[in-house]
Amino acid sequence: MEPQAAGHAEVILVVDDDPDIVRVVEVNLRLHGFDVMSAHSGAEALALLEHQRPDLALVDLMMPEMDGLELTRRLRADPMVTALPIIVLTAKALTSDKVAGLAAGADDYIVKPFDTSELIARVRATLRRNQEAREVSPLTGLAGNTRILREIADRLKAGDDYAVCYVDIDRFKSVNDVYGFGRGDLFISALARAMRRATVAAGLPPAFLGHVGGDDFVVVCHPSQLQEITTRAIYDFQKATDALYDPVDSARGYMEVVDRRGKVHEVNMVTLSIGVALSTSRAFGHPSEVVAVASEMKSAAKKHHGNYVAIDQRSDRPSLPQQRVTESDTAAEAPPPA
Repeated sequence: MEPQAAGHAEVILVVDDDPDIVRVVEVNLRLHGFDVMSAHSGAEALALLEHQRPDLALVDLMMPEMDGLELTRRLRADPMVTALPIIVLTAKALTSDKVAGLAAGADDYIVKPFDTSELIARVRATLRRNQEAREVSPLTGLAGNTRILREIADRLKAGDDYAVCYVDIDRFKSVNDVYGFGRGDLFISALARAMRRATVAAGLPPAFLGHVGGDDFVVVCHPSQLQEITTRAIYDFQKATDALYDPVDSARGYMEVVDRRGKVHEVNMVTLSIGVALSTSRAFGHPSEVVAVASEMKSAAKKHHGNYVAIDQRSDRPSLPQQRVTESDTAAEAPPPA
């Protein structure tokens, strides 16, 4: 089963035993820029899905043999298409019939006869909601990779000055090894809250915060907001994580990790490494170039002890001054800017 390639028209699967309805729906969808797959029964639809995955399915409830409710239940039970957005088409306007469709797993419903403009509007709205849901981290509620790249692309297009910060928790694997994934998620959530408070406190222009995954976050902000955001985030994160360690670890100032040979290692408490790419010193042509530089600087920051912010100092604009910000363990003990 192959998903649709990025940038191609979204594909809608239309399932209805009435060929006239299929034809009308298909014509209108194509007029509005969609590609269409069609099936005249539930079994035919399942056979099509063995080879291609659409972006959304329009499913008639009243079909012989396998009706729309049963087809919807089967789609929701199939791991390959369980997240497929489904809109059911029903000739019954009774509330109970609408509820039955939603209970079976449908995302929305349209009552026949329907206005084609409403059909297109509901298809677009459902696709938009589904796309937004896929881009949000289930743990932090923050935007994911696609939204992050789009934000950077928007800054590139606008020509405004910006800084991209790649934030990572040092020794996070040790947290998972010592305390388990559940406690590890608490550290990630603590960082998300600290980063959010820092970006909100920075004021205007609004800074963007995204969650790449795991313990990696990205901030896109104006260069003038960089020091305030990183300083505040480090301070708040260190303060929050103090309460997440076991009391014995907090008292001695380190964690003990047992390796596969049974040897005990002393591991320092977590800190933050932040790598920064600046548009004021480099001209970037693509979001991936910006992320690559920020990621490279994050790796450089990890070579230093304690909390560290490393800003890319390489410049293709020699007239601009070099910039560098570092944060040590002692810096994290000071309160953030008022």
